[in-house]
Amino acid sequence: AFAAVDQQGIERFIQSYGALAAVVSFLLMILQAIAAPLPAFLITFANASLFGAFWGGLLSWTSSMAGAALCFFIARVMGREVVEKLTGKTVLDSMDGFFTRYGKHTILVCRLLPFVPFDPISYAAGLTSIRFRSFFIATGLGQLPATIVYSWAGSMLTGGTFWFVTGLFILFALTVVIFMAKKIWLERQKRNA
Repeated sequence: AFAAVDQQGIERFIQSYGALAAVVSFLLMILQAIAAPLPAFLITFANASLFGAFWGGLLSWTSSMAGAALCFFIARVMGREVVEKLTGKTVLDSMDGFFTRYGKHTILVCRLLPFVPFDPISYAAGLTSIRFRSFFIATGLGQLPATIVYSWAGSMLTGGTFWFVTGLFILFALTVVIFMAKKIWLERQKRNA
């Protein structure tokens, strides 16, 4: 359905379901949380374009919350071995590092960082002793700013403007990643010295 994964292709796919478009979008967001076939922000952009910034944002936020909850419970019920198959051992190990570093604040911190993938955090949280209620509240609060920004941007973007702003988001994310990597590297150098 998505030969080239792009916002317009996702919009057409969702819109093709007519009155069930919102339900299909909701399920698509949950699917991407579990199996990550396409980026969540593209679904959020498509939702905002199709349903408006408010309703599209609300749809994206609630479906993201449902996907996060499902990832959490998959991890809680199925265990680390299954989660490693879904996320990859390296990714899960890096999420473990976030939990070691930030403790109970990991979920909120990671949800606020634009370069940290949400789904592995949800899986990793399910492997910890954190209560679901705490996880769900931190997830909701942490995902809200990005959902608002992506929904606003998605409702404004079409064609070339979409790709320009997407490029800016990627550039910003790479800048933050480089900054954080440098900071972590310098901290490790201090500890090893």
